[in-house]
Amino acid sequence: MSLAATRETPHIPPHAPQAGRIRRILGPFYVTGVFWFRFHRFGAKVIPSWALPPMTFLFVAFFSTVLRNIRAAVASNLEAVLGPCGWLERQFRIFRTIWTFAWCLTERYERLATDRRFLVGVEGLDHWRELNASGEGFIVLTAHIGAWEVGSSMLPSFQEARQVHVVREAETDPRAQRFIADLIRNRSDDRYTTHFAEDPQLGVDLLDVLRQGEIVALQGDRPRSGGRTAAISLFGQPFPLPVGPAALARAAGVPILPVFVFREGRKRYRCSLRAPIRVVSSGDRQADMEQALQRFAAELESAISHRPHQWFCFRKLWG
Repeated sequence: MSLAATRETPHIPPHAPQAGRIRRILGPFYVTGVFWFRFHRFGAKVIPSWALPPMTFLFVAFFSTVLRNIRAAVASNLEAVLGPCGWLERQFRIFRTIWTFAWCLTERYERLATDRRFLVGVEGLDHWRELNASGEGFIVLTAHIGAWEVGSSMLPSFQEARQVHVVREAETDPRAQRFIADLIRNRSDDRYTTHFAEDPQLGVDLLDVLRQGEIVALQGDRPRSGGRTAAISLFGQPFPLPVGPAALARAAGVPILPVFVFREGRKRYRCSLRAPIRVVSSGDRQADMEQALQRFAAELESAISHRPHQWFCFRKLWG
């Protein structure tokens, strides 16, 4: 994999779902609008667990049919992972991806709005224990694969006396963002702090908490609007990664712990902790970040290959 020159992303988030006129017409009733956030939370809270599968099937069948841009993006992106296929297999890939995404969202609201129990297994826990024993801060770097939020809010080791700062992307609908922020605030304790990436002061604040030995959880696969990126290669195709996590780790002198969360079944997840990545600090800042991003990209590609239908990238990346 090679790293091209660092550059700024366009105003539109590079990996955000592509939307057009229909989004402007529907407003809060569009798929990313606050109406569906509230509706989904309500359904997850009041519908009996046994009734969720048929209800989920109906909604997935509807959305996987009408969301043409997202359908095309899922199919196109998965071709880079799974190879070309015929029409029938293409429909199966689309449906399976949206089906898994729907369950991850539903179970997110179950975790935030109910007392239903979840089972979370962990592999690679020795990596966590080693970093935790050192007393230094570190960055948990995840991606939009499976239930990525589980890695920062349900991992059993996060119950230790370490302050955790979780950075979330800003929602496209500000009302939806406030809704999610309130849900998380009501379910979290004092050791769990949520930040939204739109805060211009955030980088300085995160640098300070890392130097104080605290933990920062970030998503490393989607650049922010206007953020700086490095074009690496994923599945042999150019793929922009945000340089922020590597730059932050280098400045703070802390390691990066890649974490991916795979959905294994109904209310069952597996957190996969990979070997920590140390960002060296030489005289060549660009090369230092290149090396770290190459290693994370290799872990990202491995995770996507392991569960391709849990890769939730709903904007067409190539072709």
